[in-house]
Amino acid sequence: MKYYIASSFKNIEKVRSVSRELTGNGFFHTYDWTMNGRAADLADLERIGLLEKRAVMDSDIVIILLPAGKGSHIEMGMALAAGKKIFLHSPDDSIYDIELTSTFYHLPEVEIVAGSLERLVDAVFKAAEVYRFSERESPRF
Repeated sequence: MKYYIASSFKNIEKVRSVSRELTGNGFFHTYDWTMNGRAADLADLERIGLLEKRAVMDSDIVIILLPAGKGSHIEMGMALAAGKKIFLHSPDDSIYDIELTSTFYHLPEVEIVAGSLERLVDAVFKAAEVYRFSERESPRF
């Protein structure tokens, strides 16, 4: 199963941890943006944007690790528009606070996982099993 992880630079170690766990279990990371430094100019932004857009579109699932910035939310929007399954991880229950949450976090395509990264990885593994079981009938979630 192909996946992409969107988050902010401040979550880089969490992104790498989830990626190691998924890749170590046979998943394919469509693009690892953690290998990049920050963009130095507009040409870098365009190059990175094209790579990340392709990665979102080539993935079966998109994982968003909160807190995340504007780029991650744009990637989430692309994934929603493309009909991708999204796993939205929040380190706490603040995602359920009506004053702090987003409308788009609560769409049917979005599976919210609050708590530990282990809970997130377990949710992805569980969904992958369902996907593999139903793959013969339908290639989408």
